[in-house]
Amino acid sequence: MQYRRLFFGAMYLLDAIGDKLGVTDDLQKCFPDTYAQVLSIVYYLILEDKNPLYRFEKWGSIHKHPCGEIISSQRSSEIFSEIGEDAVRQFFRLQGARRTEREYWAYDITTISSYSEGLRQVQYGHSKEGDGLPQLNLALVFGEQSNLPFYYRKLAGNITDVMTVKALLEDMENLGFKKVKLVMDRGFYSADNINGLLKEHLKFIVAVKMSLVYVRSELDKIYGDFLTFEHYNEDYELYSTTVAYEWPYSQVRPNKGDVLEGKRRVYLHLYYNIDRAAEDQKSFDRRLMGLRSELVSGGRKPEHEKLYKKYFDVKSTPVRGVRATVKEDAVKQAKRYYGYFALLSNDKMGSITALELYRNKDLIEKAFGNLKERLNLRRTLVSSEQSLYGKLFIEFFALIYLSYLNKQIRDAHLY
Repeated sequence: MQYRRLFFGAMYLLDAIGDKLGVTDDLQKCFPDTYAQVLSIVYYLILEDKNPLYRFEKWGSIHKHPCGEIISSQRSSEIFSEIGEDAVRQFFRLQGARRTEREYWAYDITTISSYSEGLRQVQYGHSKEGDGLPQLNLALVFGEQSNLPFYYRKLAGNITDVMTVKALLEDMENLGFKKVKLVMDRGFYSADNINGLLKEHLKFIVAVKMSLVYVRSELDKIYGDFLTFEHYNEDYELYSTTVAYEWPYSQVRPNKGDVLEGKRRVYLHLYYNIDRAAEDQKSFDRRLMGLRSELVSGGRKPEHEKLYKKYFDVKSTPVRGVRATVKEDAVKQAKRYYGYFALLSNDKMGSITALELYRNKDLIEKAFGNLKERLNLRRTLVSSEQSLYGKLFIEFFALIYLSYLNKQIRDAHLY
């Protein structure tokens, strides 16, 4: 008689999560022939922190898992290759149908390095890893109430954040999602993107730079009355208000050969953080001290010439040498907007509600951390386009479980 010792407990937990979220049913509908093997790989990735797939054989021999068979490294590569785009998009549709239309979706991008330059979308770009390797970009959409990932897309490694919104909107339309609400950081802001979102009647909250002319103009109108106790929020220790703004909307109509122009109502949420202002001013003053030291000592740097001209009057005499006098008006103007930040939205809400929705997008950064660290996706180790596509889907699927667990642990204060 032979005996085997198997670990069951974690599998019951993951099975229950899959049933609760409907991901197991959706996976089976989209991948009827391989869903059990996909689940087994996903369970392994979740439970064996950072372990490569070639160690699945040992793990599978002592754990109860969905397919019940050993999956070799070669077989896992074959499974990756069998995951097709049509099935993945169907999975997005099925999962999207389970989500509330009232939910805002956080949208962001991270970079994933690759040792293979032969993959089509692997390019040299601005790497967030700083490792000098070519990369691809991974876009992710995350539900702000459910705290679950909903959609991903791989993009060329040299594409900028602002250029990806158009592709996202096209995908959302093709997937049949009409009432999309997006939360995005400043990297996605552009007039074209705002016009595109307004054209599709989609709700959004996006961070905007304080250097924008219209943002400063709207703040200047209320500047003297902003920092009063009526605008102070004790919970967040900042001042905030919301002003309505008429956005100069424009839409190119190729079929008619003209440009449709008009005004669209949007809302500018303005905030002031006194601690942030103090830090910004100290940092700026230290910078001015360094610039003046360079001027007086004769150690001017070519890259600082514009700053010298903007903030100092420089005179040189044989007796006194170089003297650098600060341009007080220029310094005052630079400091005028320190401590302020702004969000732009076309959904009518209070400034604190907008801030809470925006800050909740930090969960997407934690998701990127889980993908890169726990699920070992900091660098891709695949050599074909199809294998990469399949691996990204399996990693995304595993992220759904990790995100659900993270939310339950956080809500129960178990961290």
